[in-house]
Amino acid sequence: MPFELILTEPRAVELAPYEEPPLGANDVRADGILSGVSHGTELSLYRGLSPFDGKRFDLGARLFVETDDGASSYPMRLGYEWVGVVRDAGSEVRAVRVGDLVHLALPHRETQTTTISDDPSGPWTVLPRGLDPVHGALLQTGTIALQAVHDARIKLGDRVAIFGLGTFGLLAVQLARLSGAGWIAAVDPIERRRELAGTFGADCVLDPTASDAGAEIHAAAGGSGVDVAIEFSGRYAALHQALRSARHAGCVVAAGFYTGPAGSELRLGEEWHHNRLTLVSSMSGWGSPHREPGWDRRRLRSAVLDLIGSRRLDVVAFVTQRIPFARAAEAYELIDAKQEETLRVVLTY
Repeated sequence: MPFELILTEPRAVELAPYEEPPLGANDVRADGILSGVSHGTELSLYRGLSPFDGKRFDLGARLFVETDDGASSYPMRLGYEWVGVVRDAGSEVRAVRVGDLVHLALPHRETQTTTISDDPSGPWTVLPRGLDPVHGALLQTGTIALQAVHDARIKLGDRVAIFGLGTFGLLAVQLARLSGAGWIAAVDPIERRRELAGTFGADCVLDPTASDAGAEIHAAAGGSGVDVAIEFSGRYAALHQALRSARHAGCVVAAGFYTGPAGSELRLGEEWHHNRLTLVSSMSGWGSPHREPGWDRRRLRSAVLDLIGSRRLDVVAFVTQRIPFARAAEAYELIDAKQEETLRVVLTY
């Protein structure tokens, strides 16, 4: 019987058995090769920092509402970067064949059974033959980063700041340069990540623990601030610094997974209000459409695959650890305790 990863309570990961459902005419079943762990969203949920605790997101009203019984959100499944090989396909399936390498934006487990449909927001993507599966496990991450760069509406020559240099931020540094950014600042407290940002084309790298990063970027970007800043860390203090870095009437894209109240770390009465800044949320899930006509999640994924396959997007240095699925609890403990040593951890099956 196969196993799946379950978060039973904060910082408690278990592997639980499950039964594979019957294969429908429009379904495929795949065996796992590896899956990537998100060091942002997943780590926040692992630590118990979730906006869903005692609440649910009502898709009809598009509001967070209290659950009727105040129930906990645990147990929950984690993950959305799963790569495997198709073992079986239903009689009506035409787009996917047995033996295909596929990416599924689904949780960590040894096998997956999913329906193949024409819905562009569906969780499946057939990966090119010859693609390294570990690079395929960065597909959804790259898609999220690309959407954030699209939301930033970067123009040729724009000055750009990227806050948070995990996998998302480092991809965004490259994507911003490919989009025509003329000058890029990159901010993160971890030295190795700042070094990588420099190799990917950042003109200015800053440690936010050692300086007023927003003010320094504001001064370095022609003395007037950047045209757009993108914040990936999910930290309110970093979002505030992103607001400080932007020029008058500039734009800040909030692409991190923010949890809990902002408190005194985010002060909207300061630069955001007085500089008439635009604050944009970048969210690709929960039925949220792309802001540009003609783009959907499938097209974003296709664009990212092309960039990875052509090596215009460098992902070689991102995977820092490969840990067997049976030791998944150790993987989360490592990410939680030693973020300076981890960039992207993958679970191998």
